[in-house]
Amino acid sequence: MTLFDKIRGEFIDIVEWLDDSRDTLVWRFPRYENEIKMGARLVVRESQVAVFVNEGQIADAFTPGTYTLETRNLPILSTLQGWKHGFHSPFKAEVYFVSSRQFADFKWGTQNPIMVRDPEFGPVRLRAFGAYAARVTDAPALLRELAGTDPQFRTEEVEGYLRQLVVGRLAHALAGVPLLDLAAGQHEMGRRLAEALTADLAGVGLAIPTFTIENISLPPEVERALDKRSQMGLLGDLGEYAKFQAANALENAGGAGEGMGLGMGIAAGQHMAEALRPNQPQEGPPPLPGRWFLGENGTQRGPIDQADLPGAGLTRDTLVWRSGMPQWTPARDVPELAPLLGGTPPPLPPT
Repeated sequence: MTLFDKIRGEFIDIVEWLDDSRDTLVWRFPRYENEIKMGARLVVRESQVAVFVNEGQIADAFTPGTYTLETRNLPILSTLQGWKHGFHSPFKAEVYFVSSRQFADFKWGTQNPIMVRDPEFGPVRLRAFGAYAARVTDAPALLRELAGTDPQFRTEEVEGYLRQLVVGRLAHALAGVPLLDLAAGQHEMGRRLAEALTADLAGVGLAIPTFTIENISLPPEVERALDKRSQMGLLGDLGEYAKFQAANALENAGGAGEGMGLGMGIAAGQHMAEALRPNQPQEGPPPLPGRWFLGENGTQRGPIDQADLPGAGLTRDTLVWRSGMPQWTPARDVPELAPLLGGTPPPLPPT
């Protein structure tokens, strides 16, 4: 072996990256002060992109395949190097391998609750968590904007930046969905968030192909209110439910032998059924003299001073009651309210 051959053997002749990690986005090929010889072989595997950087400037990028590094494959780098004598001399250039596969182990969550305004429950604080995947779509942009000259740029170095974007977008996505529809809309929200985040990250060479919302949790008091509403829907007729509860109480108290308990239980059940019957105006505590109660569509309003009844919506058919009256009565049948209801004037006298 001649001295020239020995020197040539010190130059790097295979440029490749065998990734033995699961979290490396960018890996810089180590030169160890050696040079890459002209005619060396570049191996770029699937899910990789090789980027050549010359004196801090991105020169060439190679997609998956096997290349012989020569003038026709390095047009930009050849121009930057300024070779003039056959382009056979070795060259120095930094080579960055960028992984373009999906990194699907990113997690996200709301450190602080997100305040949203629900049309039915009002202001509500929500927490949520899930996972998403990220992928490099523009290797040169990633090097320029995020990785820089880092010899091994890992997912943990970009995870905090991505999480901030996710939480910022999440508040807007949750604000437009009613609480009772959140579970059914999680998949669609995740799809829209993936599209929005991909658009936000286009400038740094990243994309979010999938975004998953695993859970959205409500404050305990809101969950209890939802449970109560569900129970009310299952009960149906509250009067029948009251009778059923009274019958169960009698059975637990000792059966038919307890005559007094039987009568009291039946009376209690009837009283509860009457109290829970819808559209039933109910009397309140005795009002002050001269104060009225109005009943419309099963609801009660008052007490109201007599002078304020016209402004409260009093009509001829409105049910009215005050202390001393045996029952609710239409306003037209109460003589003392006649001046407030107006009347039809008599015909004019003849001229």
